[in-house]
Amino acid sequence: MSEETPEGFELFTRPSPLLDPWRPLYVQRQSDRMVLGVRLREPHTNSRATAHGGLIAALADQAMGMSCGVKLHADGVQVTNLWTTSLSIEYLGVTKLGQWLAFDTTFARVGKTLCYAECNISADSETIARAHANFRVALA
Repeated sequence: MSEETPEGFELFTRPSPLLDPWRPLYVQRQSDRMVLGVRLREPHTNSRATAHGGLIAALADQAMGMSCGVKLHADGVQVTNLWTTSLSIEYLGVTKLGQWLAFDTTFARVGKTLCYAECNISADSETIARAHANFRVALA
């Protein structure tokens, strides 16, 4: 297991008091989405030394919301904010310290008032969770 950051990822510097204790976080910018990544460390874990479900939910929410924003912007829609209106997670596996977690939005349908997104969460390229969310769009 490599401790290196996978190719194409850079430091994620967007301010967020919630995310600050979990840094360093990374982002890979795509034309239609933003993929978040993190190397699993002790502050990310529960008492069993696996990724805490709250970490997975928060980072999936962040990745999907940002990806909806990227897609809206690409469609020429001026957005001031996106609010999560629903979020569900299916936990399918566990992680170990040192694994690379990636949060990749695999589908997003955007509208002028609502966005729908799905996220695949993987640990060293193996799916460990899936997330689904809806976001309310606030237009400029």
